[in-house]
Amino acid sequence: MIITPLNGREAAERTVHALGLDETATDLFSTEALCASLRRAGSFLCPTTPGQLVEAVLEAVTALDASSSISRDLVAEQLDLLVSIGDLVELPRQGVRGGRQLYLGPPSYVTKAPGQYLLLGVRPNGASLVDESVGAKIQYESHTRSLQLDAKVAAARLDAVGLHEIRRANWLEHPRPHNAAAVVEAMRQRLDRAAESGQVAGLRIIGPEASVRYYRGRWRLPAASDSGDFVARRTQAYGADLWCLVRIKHGVPRALVDLPVDDPAAPGCDEAWRLQAAIDAVAGRPQLLRVRSAAKADGSPVLDLFGPVPGWAQRYLELVGIPVSRVRGALISYRVPMSVIGELLVFLADMLWIKEEGEIA
Repeated sequence: MIITPLNGREAAERTVHALGLDETATDLFSTEALCASLRRAGSFLCPTTPGQLVEAVLEAVTALDASSSISRDLVAEQLDLLVSIGDLVELPRQGVRGGRQLYLGPPSYVTKAPGQYLLLGVRPNGASLVDESVGAKIQYESHTRSLQLDAKVAAARLDAVGLHEIRRANWLEHPRPHNAAAVVEAMRQRLDRAAESGQVAGLRIIGPEASVRYYRGRWRLPAASDSGDFVARRTQAYGADLWCLVRIKHGVPRALVDLPVDDPAAPGCDEAWRLQAAIDAVAGRPQLLRVRSAAKADGSPVLDLFGPVPGWAQRYLELVGIPVSRVRGALISYRVPMSVIGELLVFLADMLWIKEEGEIA
């Protein structure tokens, strides 16, 4: 047997090909490849914690390019997107207070439009989600996978390879609309009833003074000048940092509520991101979005979001839009048909109080 040595670039290209992607158009550190790596690692490691899965992928990809600027936070952001759409499922970890565990999402699909199907879930042990019998190749766009099939035969072919259809109504389930002040008040009442927290290890908060246009830059350590209620994350001995709501007085934690509280099966980030959107809106600094024109023949605009949104809002975006490469400053971007952009803006305003740039001073 002849062993042929590979340099880092060649090894990275072969890895991308093994993930089912086009190595001539996609590099190992693209969103598509990172998400494919998370799915593949999850297929072998799940059930596992979010932190363990992120570390496994980070270790694997950085070994091929030590000069890469890829960060743990970036990989964790991609994992959040996969959880939001259901490729992986995050549930409470039995016997561990506040702990969360990842499981493989069931192989399934949602009909975006006749002939267009969003693929979801992960099979164990690296098995492909669909095979050649389907008659179409998977299209990878950002963190999503989709198929285009003749609508007359699609349901039968997808069923034949074991994919379960998720009805649009179920896919789009979301909380009832509330005004932002009511959401903030409900969470503050929970803190009023919470026991004294004492010292909280590894606590980071979303600072109210930071710009809503730069989500990552909003995270910081508590300062002596901080007093109030904050969305936060705290470390734990094993697993990913936990989401929580914390009451701070002069920089010292006084009370803490771990998230989620309304639905234990939901990711903690869903409640955290909606609550932060409410806090920002009540403070008169609502989160923002931008609608810009794109160089596409159909004239579809691109929607840029500067902060993350809960999974139920993410699923709405996946159904009506197509994820595209984000521009500088945006956290996520979608190309959206002109026919639905108005409806989408109303949904984001009603549910998350997000304003379009230019609507406020």
